[in-house]
Amino acid sequence: MARGALKIPASASPLSLILLLAVTHASFGGARLAISLQALHLGASAVTVGLLMSLLMLVPTFVAVHVGRWVDRAGYRRPTVLGLAGVVLGEGAAVLLPNLLGLALSSLLVGTAFMLAHVAVNNAIGHVAGASGRTRAFGFMAVGFSLSALAGPMVAGASIDLFGYRWAFVILAVLPFAAGALLRWAPALPALERAPERTPGGVLDLLRLPRLRAVLMVSALISAGWDLFTFLVPLHGARSGLSATAIGLVAGAFGVGSAAVRVALPWIARRLSEWKLLGTALVLAGAGYFVFPFCVTVGTMLPLALVLGIVLGCGQPVVMSLLHVTAPPERTGEAVGLRAAITSLGQTVLPLAFGAFGTALGMLPMFWMAATVLGLGGGFAASRPRVQ
Repeated sequence: MARGALKIPASASPLSLILLLAVTHASFGGARLAISLQALHLGASAVTVGLLMSLLMLVPTFVAVHVGRWVDRAGYRRPTVLGLAGVVLGEGAAVLLPNLLGLALSSLLVGTAFMLAHVAVNNAIGHVAGASGRTRAFGFMAVGFSLSALAGPMVAGASIDLFGYRWAFVILAVLPFAAGALLRWAPALPALERAPERTPGGVLDLLRLPRLRAVLMVSALISAGWDLFTFLVPLHGARSGLSATAIGLVAGAFGVGSAAVRVALPWIARRLSEWKLLGTALVLAGAGYFVFPFCVTVGTMLPLALVLGIVLGCGQPVVMSLLHVTAPPERTGEAVGLRAAITSLGQTVLPLAFGAFGTALGMLPMFWMAATVLGLGGGFAASRPRVQ
């Protein structure tokens, strides 16, 4: 066996891992929407909402790479269990402290804990699926994320309107328990087999790899396009007079679009190279953000959210497949952690920046700034050579 490889049983399937991650993501996505809506309900400004959204990914920005190295050494089970427990604790904090301080604590705990589970399970899926099934497995994972992006916000929005904010967080906290039950059927992976004398290089060694560096850059843009939607839509919807249920439906339409395109992704990938697909997705997402501020009703927001879900939804499985191809095989967990750290940095900085701009300049410049960044990133991605 090659150094750095994992001995995976031939009968192992990533399905339980995909379901586990999707259920956890539903809880995370619902909590993110509930935190922003409750902050607005408490009279918070766009800057304050941006700060709360930034806190979700503040800690992951600094620790995700270390988590990835831990996963490479020890496997995924312990980080996953800790992550699920942390999500429950974070949502419990919002129940016990229904104020801005409690929401800040909830953001810190939920974001950090979800990162633990995400890095660990994501890396495990790549190893369990193997080279021949990796693209298919990440495609299924992406469909699961799309469905959870639909379910989480809709459950949160409906629960808020029916029962109030506290019960919404209680309902969302049940989901990590369901995800934990799936660990019973998850394959057991051995620790990474590495020669004792080998000392892994630092993050800069990974960033010196040109192909991996390009994947990480485009991954950050795809993630930014996705996460800006979850930040901008509650603000725009609330200012347009939509109810929490209506805002949840708009967020759910985004999830429907991303799920639909991921089902069709194998057909699309046969006709476009990885980089052409990513470039096209980013340019079209930029166009969608350009026109979004002119949509002020549910009837106009729903179809545009659906389109944005379609164009951004195809990016994640392609990026994850490219990540496992371009990273050294014995350092895939670290590479997944590095990707999480980079995207977390964007998720920390962008809500603060856009919240400040939104307070000072209004919603229109925020949408157009996002459109410009995504369009430029699409041009960069489309110019990359096909992966051999």
